[in-house]
Amino acid sequence: MIQRAREPMDRNLAMELVRVTEAAALSASQHMGKGDKELVDQAAVDAMRFTLDSVRMDGIVVIGEGEKDEAPMLYIGERIGDGSDPNVDIAVDPVDGTTLLSKGLPGAISAIALSEQGTMHVPREVAYMNKIAVGPDARDAIDIEAPVSVNLRSIARALGRKIGELTVVVLDRPRHEQLLKEIRAAGARVKLISDGDVAAGIQAAMPDSGVDVLMGIGGTPEGVLTAAAIRCVGGEIQCKPWPRNDEERKRAHDAGLDLNHVYVTEELVSGDDVFFAATGCSTGELLHGVRYFTGGAETYSLVMRSRSGTVRRITSVHNFNLIDKVRARPRK
Repeated sequence: MIQRAREPMDRNLAMELVRVTEAAALSASQHMGKGDKELVDQAAVDAMRFTLDSVRMDGIVVIGEGEKDEAPMLYIGERIGDGSDPNVDIAVDPVDGTTLLSKGLPGAISAIALSEQGTMHVPREVAYMNKIAVGPDARDAIDIEAPVSVNLRSIARALGRKIGELTVVVLDRPRHEQLLKEIRAAGARVKLISDGDVAAGIQAAMPDSGVDVLMGIGGTPEGVLTAAAIRCVGGEIQCKPWPRNDEERKRAHDAGLDLNHVYVTEELVSGDDVFFAATGCSTGELLHGVRYFTGGAETYSLVMRSRSGTVRRITSVHNFNLIDKVRARPRK
């Protein structure tokens, strides 16, 4: 059997992926503040799935809604796209911050990342990882196994600042009680967030965001998505598996996962060309949320590519009357 050559990724897929996050944000944001996380998530997933099918690629979902088990949409291992070149891995978070959006709180985004097939590495045996993330100027200054105070001194030195001028973003969870004590003892400022550590990790990696470092334990899939974004802006994330209980620890051991291993950015997402797109669902510090007006809406997105290092901020106006007409046409 003759194997046909695979086409390299010579086009900017991030410009096509942003249509996917826009669609998810538009659908999910219609349910903002209704108090129903499942409704928010399903609306985003349905919109993502529909739009992804039109993208010219042969993709495999490596981060999605879990292994297929009556999962209607975007399950891990699902093939998406139209089946043509290039072959890619896809990581999706239809809404990072479903609780935020369901409560009408700021900071929810829709995010997606893509790289060459076989280059996204997700230690699925553990649901959480300990993380530290910074931007380009401090990328060589961090060591997740070093004490918090040592990391903060190194980051401050790399940025040419005092520790008291650093802002550390941390998920507001009981598990971070000791971490917060150490950050405060070192003299750094703390920004607590209730959800949404993908957006927080991106902020930590971007200049002039008001956030200098992300620290603490968060979701493993979110760590890989953040790594994809950081590949595009040149920062660094380090992650270490954090099993929640003995059962998860045993599962990791049986799978041969080294719980002492430190995953760095290029290991989590090792592709030569990484694409990332995110659209705001509810207005936060990283992105404005969806703004509705009569007959349409406006969305605000972040679009990035690692090969060029280009970061775009895109504002899009959506005319619902014209969109409905286009969708009503049968596909040829």
